[in-house]
Amino acid sequence: MPRLRMLLPAALLAACNSLSGAVAQDGTPTAAALPFKVAPVADFDAPWAMTFLPDRSMLITEKAGTLLHVSADGKQRQAIATLPVDSAGQGGLMDVVLAPDFATSKHVYLSYSAAGEGGKGVVLARGTLGTEGGKPALTGITELFRATPFVEGNGHYSGRIAFSPDGKYLFFTNGERQKFDPAQDPKATLGKVLRLTLDGKPAPGNPLAAQGFDPAIWSYGHRNLLGIAFDAKGNLWEQEMGPKGGDEVNLILPGRNYGYPKVSNGSHYDGRDIPDHAPGDGFEAPKVWWNPVISPGGLIVYSGAMFPQWKGDLFIGGLSSQSLVRVDVDGTNAKKGDQWPMGARIREVEQGPDGAIWLLEDGGDGSQGRLLKLTAN
Repeated sequence: MPRLRMLLPAALLAACNSLSGAVAQDGTPTAAALPFKVAPVADFDAPWAMTFLPDRSMLITEKAGTLLHVSADGKQRQAIATLPVDSAGQGGLMDVVLAPDFATSKHVYLSYSAAGEGGKGVVLARGTLGTEGGKPALTGITELFRATPFVEGNGHYSGRIAFSPDGKYLFFTNGERQKFDPAQDPKATLGKVLRLTLDGKPAPGNPLAAQGFDPAIWSYGHRNLLGIAFDAKGNLWEQEMGPKGGDEVNLILPGRNYGYPKVSNGSHYDGRDIPDHAPGDGFEAPKVWWNPVISPGGLIVYSGAMFPQWKGDLFIGGLSSQSLVRVDVDGTNAKKGDQWPMGARIREVEQGPDGAIWLLEDGGDGSQGRLLKLTAN
């Protein structure tokens, strides 16, 4: 059940925003610290991802397996599907993305962690958004793809979804499940970016299939990939959690090896060293990396008009850093931009229809689970 919390009325929020310091007592960052206004809209139970429907209402996933339809103002919500997730540890219901042809197909794509033969893994599924009894409902939910192999453990599922600009292909991230070596294993989909058809089959022409790799693999040598998005020029950007240090933003290129666990700008949690990325080592180096980490969650390429100064830049949620992070993009190059304190673990970033930036708090480790709307000052 969602936890009930009192959202700040506008007058109280304005008073909090006049306070000095970065974060008000309720956890809302203050105007003095941020170049945008922050308005709490709703509160959820461990939300993970969101997407907007054409009428400006939203679909929001909760970790325990519930897909919610939420009104544009956040005041009304309805559970429209419950997925058979294994929500232990980092598992749960994860991404939600509309199909490129949603206007006609009404297809909605989801990812979640499930238990099965061999252990657990991430699953890609698709349903059709319609109505039942006059209310929204997601029906015909069908599994399209599952990571291989399923393994024991509850971490690093990844499960982010993005569609190619031409709408023909689906890119799907599979984490290495805290098992290290699968990221370099050509037969495993773990630790990889995959390119699939819209029906979840390996896309024809994937760059490594002729070399004996699983035919779905697009790039490899990744750790825990929690954000993936195309920019206006067709470049594919990805962010992932590094080990102890070394969180990354990568430009994803077909067939490239991004090095994990052979190289990383971080170290193993037990203190063992991992060689850093170095010129000529044969691995694709990150465009941006962090040490200390930001613990990235969620990723968008901003394309709206509300913040024209940031058009084309990346926005990333920060979990352990409790921040919103901007990465300055110039073509295929990138560098660190801003890191704003948000007072809670930020799991998801999304762009609204009017160009506002929307955030979901993680709902764990002391966070609430609020939906926040960021608008220009």
